[in-house]
Amino acid sequence: MFSSQVIRSLGIMLVIILVLTTAIPVLAVNSDALVSGGSPSTPFAQNKQNEPSVAIDAHDPTVLAAGANEEIDEEACNAGDDTSCPFTDGVGTSGIYFSFDSGHTWVQPTYSGYSARIGVNGSCIGVVGPDPGCTPDPNGPIGTLPKYFENGLISDGDPSLAFGPRPGPDGFSWANGSRLYYSNLTSRFPNSTPAETFKGFEAIAVSRADDLAAAAAGDAEAWFDPVIVSKQNSALFADHEQIWADNAESSRFFGNVYVCYAAFRSQEKGNALPNPITVVRSSDGGDTWQATQVSNATNNPTHGQQDCWVRTDSQGVVYVFWEAIKANTGRAIYMTRSFNGGQSFDQNQIVSPFNPTGLIDPTSGDRTFDGLAGARDGTFPTADIANGAPSGADATDEIVVAWQEGPTPSDVNPGPNEKVKIAYSTNGGNSWAFTTDAAQATDRPNMPAIAISPDGTDIYLAYNAFHTVWQSTTANPRPMNSVVRHADTNGSGTPVGWTTLFEGPIGDARGSSANSLTGEFLGDYNYAAATRDFGTGIYVDVRNAADCPAVDAYRQSLASTPIAKPAPQQDCPATFGNSDIFSGSFADPTP
Repeated sequence: MFSSQVIRSLGIMLVIILVLTTAIPVLAVNSDALVSGGSPSTPFAQNKQNEPSVAIDAHDPTVLAAGANEEIDEEACNAGDDTSCPFTDGVGTSGIYFSFDSGHTWVQPTYSGYSARIGVNGSCIGVVGPDPGCTPDPNGPIGTLPKYFENGLISDGDPSLAFGPRPGPDGFSWANGSRLYYSNLTSRFPNSTPAETFKGFEAIAVSRADDLAAAAAGDAEAWFDPVIVSKQNSALFADHEQIWADNAESSRFFGNVYVCYAAFRSQEKGNALPNPITVVRSSDGGDTWQATQVSNATNNPTHGQQDCWVRTDSQGVVYVFWEAIKANTGRAIYMTRSFNGGQSFDQNQIVSPFNPTGLIDPTSGDRTFDGLAGARDGTFPTADIANGAPSGADATDEIVVAWQEGPTPSDVNPGPNEKVKIAYSTNGGNSWAFTTDAAQATDRPNMPAIAISPDGTDIYLAYNAFHTVWQSTTANPRPMNSVVRHADTNGSGTPVGWTTLFEGPIGDARGSSANSLTGEFLGDYNYAAATRDFGTGIYVDVRNAADCPAVDAYRQSLASTPIAKPAPQQDCPATFGNSDIFSGSFADPTP
């Protein structure tokens, strides 16, 4: 009998030989579930989701909520110019999904709002050939956060979610129930003004819900109006936010909510882009927020500081992590801490330098992970802390941080596979140990996400695995799938005994797409969360996406002499662009 590794390797070889056009299953220890179940498989770009986030209610771990960049409400490519698949002006993209059985099944509610899913008189579906274009319906069906259009705003994705205790007359208590917080980017609706909404180009907004059963059933009134939480000015572009609620009763700041983000200043001045990492905090359940700048404002047009992550330990210490490129230190993962509930932060310290993955793509100028016109490499440092929630009683307060490390092999200059690097600390971040054995040896891991159980005994890791080198041509398949792994922690907190809990069906990354068609698009991150009994990984997945040779040829041409852009609904298979959000609920294999 063949081993599972041999079967898996043979599956990958078949994908490459047969020029993959459909998903090929691989051996899996467990199964996963479609999260974005309300979204169609066609047409593009309504079938496109990416950048998922998930949260588990520590007070009731059967309840989960997830978010993603969700294009279900965008116009079809055939509306207007058939070769154009734009983001429809005014239409939101912050998807919301719920599970009430520990993540085994999911529901995507439908609300009413500004929608190009169908449009007035079907105008947003369009016809083959020229037509007048899309006229969105102000009372159409939406599969994204409600109450943005009504408040002069657009939900713009980059979702992050967290559960915390609900406030009551005597303060925060789990006895009051749980509150879901959903942070995302937001911009002004086309006819709204800064005086009505906010100043600047892009802000961070937080939506909240207490009655999740009603929210999951499509009741928009289960949600509070969104609150602008970023400290805005007329030149600010806030980006890549992350939210966390202090959910351990042992904490002095139990119930506080924190959002970190990169504050890009002087947006209109081109290369003048100082972008400090900023943290805002709320102590009243998200009604009001106060801001603190936690890093310097590096003026660096190449990248600066970005991709933050925030968590709290059982005593309420706030930890913020991010990645940065600085002239004196190069690329590194940074950390800062607050010991007074987010009012002030200590000196920034380097957790670890890191080597970038991906190679510079001549068509976009970005680092891409799988080849020319490929998917961006994911540099987000994801983190978690064993804070013992909901009580905090059995916390170890171990901190785990994960990111991917280069170098990237290519068909021009082969080299080692990338690794998932994990930093872990059992003394509050004063010192760190490291491991790079978390991913399967033959995988090229992209966008890793890590979680540790509240009692510090189990670590879960989710990532997208690529199975060919970086390719200079778009003509060959680019097989990838989703992987979830598990390790125990020993007495010193070291991750040991990595095993694979799940390997998803293989798909072709070329079947994903930016709306412009100029390259693939998988987003920037995946997510993971854990309880004492199970872990969950949530990830972008292309098992149901079809490659489009016409788009491959167009993307290749952008490196030399561009050819005419194809019309996806006429020139591509129906499920081109169909990236989905999948998630699995995986029992602790070593209870």
